[in-house]
Amino acid sequence: MTEFVLTPLDLAIVLGSLILVVSVGLWAASRVEQTTEGYFLASGRMPWWLIGMAFVSTSVSSEQIVGTVGAAYKYGMGIANWEWWCLPTYVLVIVIFIPLYLKNRIISVPELLSRRFGPACGDIYSGIMLLGYVFVFLTPVLYGGSVTFSRLTGWSPTLVLLGIAALVGLYTILGGLGSIMWTDAIQCVLLVGGGIVLYFVALGHIPGGWAAMVQAAPERFHLYRPPCDPDAPLLGLVTATFGVFLFYQASNQVMIQRVLAARSTWDGMMGIVFAGFINLARPLVTCFLGFVVYHWIEQMGRAPSLLPDQQDQAFPFALEVFGFSGLRGIILAGFVAAVMSTVSALANAVGTIFSLNVYRRGLRPSATDRELIRAGRIAAGTALALACLAAPLVAKVGIFRYFQTGVTYMATPFISVILLGVLWRRTNYAGALAGLIGGLIIQISLALSLWALNVQLNWLYVGSIAQALTMALVVVVSLWTPAGSAQQYESLIWKPALLSTYDEGIPRPWYQQVKVWFGLYTIIWVGIYWRFW
Repeated sequence: MTEFVLTPLDLAIVLGSLILVVSVGLWAASRVEQTTEGYFLASGRMPWWLIGMAFVSTSVSSEQIVGTVGAAYKYGMGIANWEWWCLPTYVLVIVIFIPLYLKNRIISVPELLSRRFGPACGDIYSGIMLLGYVFVFLTPVLYGGSVTFSRLTGWSPTLVLLGIAALVGLYTILGGLGSIMWTDAIQCVLLVGGGIVLYFVALGHIPGGWAAMVQAAPERFHLYRPPCDPDAPLLGLVTATFGVFLFYQASNQVMIQRVLAARSTWDGMMGIVFAGFINLARPLVTCFLGFVVYHWIEQMGRAPSLLPDQQDQAFPFALEVFGFSGLRGIILAGFVAAVMSTVSALANAVGTIFSLNVYRRGLRPSATDRELIRAGRIAAGTALALACLAAPLVAKVGIFRYFQTGVTYMATPFISVILLGVLWRRTNYAGALAGLIGGLIIQISLALSLWALNVQLNWLYVGSIAQALTMALVVVVSLWTPAGSAQQYESLIWKPALLSTYDEGIPRPWYQQVKVWFGLYTIIWVGIYWRFW
């Protein structure tokens, strides 16, 4: 492990960034309306630029940065697909889900399932996702972030973990979504800005720059990976667009809650478009640094090669070799920001689902706004405490496998039911229940069968096969059982007409048109894939 030394300037930058984030969070908390909409949806006043920055900040964790830099060192540009392959999913989010959610004033995903099918479907989502957010999402993020930061600084991982949880809880529990989104904006700047600076500083150490790296190993600079590729097969990415990726972006309370807080449908759509533009630069933060380290070590011979089980040392190696006093502090500030933004979003999602879909529905239907906010705060704090206690268990499984397996198992049943529910009128209550319960059984059975047969299949394919079987089950059960009441679900069926009213009748000049900016984003995205195919 490369020795990593922090100077007083680095420590001052890290400490200053923490003070800034917490101060902004507390400032935002002081302005929160003490109503359920004010606390859980920031009163529905969030502008597009804040939505976009929060959307990106929430989706990037510190362990992801370390993992992708190391994977890019080992495998090359194909790893950048994990950052760039957003456009297909964003199309579905913008065209189908945002107009439907905001037109119906949906507060949470369980509410959508309850209104479309019946209360039991919303209850299943609430129960599974509450457990999932604490033990599948929140636990590895806290563990991975604290361990990585501890390795870089030499500080106690336990103290780092508890410190992150305490700081996040301070403004998240008090201010709800409003505090989180304002702090996310700052954290997005720290994360993306610091990562880009480090990449260009590192690239400056390579004689000939980018062109020299490509010339030395041209086979490493292609986005296309064959279907049998173990890490980022393009075919797997395509199939996952309609499955686990769509679940994560469109029906995952942690992510979609930022859009549900939009002040208008236009702001929600433009927020996703803005997130798309930010994501165009994300590989500079999470991948491209690995190319520089590879060239420095393997082509220039300036250091011993990293062994296969040492690839995650590529990121701290870059900080030690290419970083300098001040820059290291900025990068570590971005690191902490990545952990805090994800942790705060998960804690808030737990509070939202528990308060609105468990406490109000099952425990206290007559609860006042103040009681619901208190219940949400207690749930968020409890989630943080449980995740801290469970964090050491992640080490026994491995962070990447722990997270990807857990997310895939949860995503398959929910996205199968939700996608059919909003696109096909005939999907009914019985079909939805069969999909939610049977989908989990199908996913587990498929995984166990492949394991028993010793078949090595990428997890993207496993999830896609399970989704196809689950959707077939929903269709069969729905056709064999009576149709639901049209009055119950009619407003929750997607129609093309929803797109014609996305701007709420407000005349906007051409430079404010969603289609103009999304078109520009699409052109750039296609150009990138054309160039690096």
